[in-house]
Amino acid sequence: MANPVTATIDSAEVSGTVPVSLLQLLAQTRAREEALSRLLLAFISSGMFFMLFPGTLLGVWNLLQISGRSGVASISPAWLQAHGHAQVFGWVGSFILGIGFYSIPKMRAGVKASFVGSWLCWAMWTFGVALRWTVNVYRWEWRLILPLSSLLELAAFLIFFRAVSQHRSEDSGRRPEPWIWVVVSASVGLLLVLVTNVAGCFYVSLRESTPAFPHRLDQIYLALVGWGFLVPFVWGFSAKWMSVFLGLKPPRTSWLLAAVGTNLLALGLVVGGAGAVASWLSLAAVCLAIFALRMFEPSENLPKIKGIHSSFPLFVRMAYVWLLVAAALGVAAVQWDNSGGLWGASRHALTVGFISIMILNVGQRILPAFAGMRQLWSPWLMFGASSLLTIGCALRVSGEALAYQGYALGAWKVLPYSALIELTALTLFAANMLGTFAFQTPHAQREPMVARISGIAV
Repeated sequence: MANPVTATIDSAEVSGTVPVSLLQLLAQTRAREEALSRLLLAFISSGMFFMLFPGTLLGVWNLLQISGRSGVASISPAWLQAHGHAQVFGWVGSFILGIGFYSIPKMRAGVKASFVGSWLCWAMWTFGVALRWTVNVYRWEWRLILPLSSLLELAAFLIFFRAVSQHRSEDSGRRPEPWIWVVVSASVGLLLVLVTNVAGCFYVSLRESTPAFPHRLDQIYLALVGWGFLVPFVWGFSAKWMSVFLGLKPPRTSWLLAAVGTNLLALGLVVGGAGAVASWLSLAAVCLAIFALRMFEPSENLPKIKGIHSSFPLFVRMAYVWLLVAAALGVAAVQWDNSGGLWGASRHALTVGFISIMILNVGQRILPAFAGMRQLWSPWLMFGASSLLTIGCALRVSGEALAYQGYALGAWKVLPYSALIELTALTLFAANMLGTFAFQTPHAQREPMVARISGIAV
């Protein structure tokens, strides 16, 4: 079916006249798009701030301390958790919320589309994450502020969830695509994570002497964050985008849903204390997801790499290799870990090798287009960031497993270098995104449709 606005424009170009109402509609559409781009840029900018400063810099400092003392016991658990919270919620969470708001069709519909709730969500989410990092590091009035930060994050997500739930498909009789159900499961996982976070924050504020979650609670919480929230989100959007971006055949949807179900069963067993069985099920879920998404199958069509670096397909597939490594290390950790090194290596392979490499590549593929149809500032910075992050992650995962387990004491010296390489990689990513937003001209300014059509009318 032809777009009525496009049809009207085409007929206007033929006749040489444009109705005033059409010019007003185009101006309003452009204004909404610009408002959406500003909202997205706010989420992305705050996310990159948390990624670099409260997240990665604190992580580098923690690792320097651990390496210098050849052990993790000397580092405050609250500092370790502050680093992780800033990375997962401050960086990844901000990106997901911003892209989610941008993608809701309702935000583009109607002349009086409201962005008040969206900006309130951004403010509450950003302030909540900042408070959590501050009290974990400085412990200022933490018994009061820690629960407050968790409530702000939960309230912000509920605003987002309400906006998403109000969206209805234009074709109400059409069943949702399977990838949507995968993303919905991840959204429910995020909701459970935030509710668990609220419960944990209230518990430690009333019972504990520090703002750090106790070890058992922290392990369950990390499993929910990694496998209940982050992994299904990436699977869902991989099912949506990767067949186009990599030129693959359509995903095997029944196998993908089987992977999600297996993953949920594994999470239930983790919460119930059956970690050994859960680790094998997580590995099985990863294999099912890779088979469903056809990640390692030959491309049927040419990959969509216009405007980005040609290494994009390689690094996306590499991310799924890291997911396999993370799951396999989880199995090994249950059997042989006596120091936390294999668990730490598994989590790093998951969060940096899988999640971060996917964000660096898919983010630089889609965010410039979302932010006003810009061109990526530098494809070579994209390649450099992905390459360095892969190298840093390889050093960190191997070094952590060898050093913590006592297999190679010299591996302690490798860990600081891995952290600095990863910091450099994320800095290149941030510089490329900021350069894209600051120096690349939006499409609307390169070819302003309203001005072009106004010229036709004249």
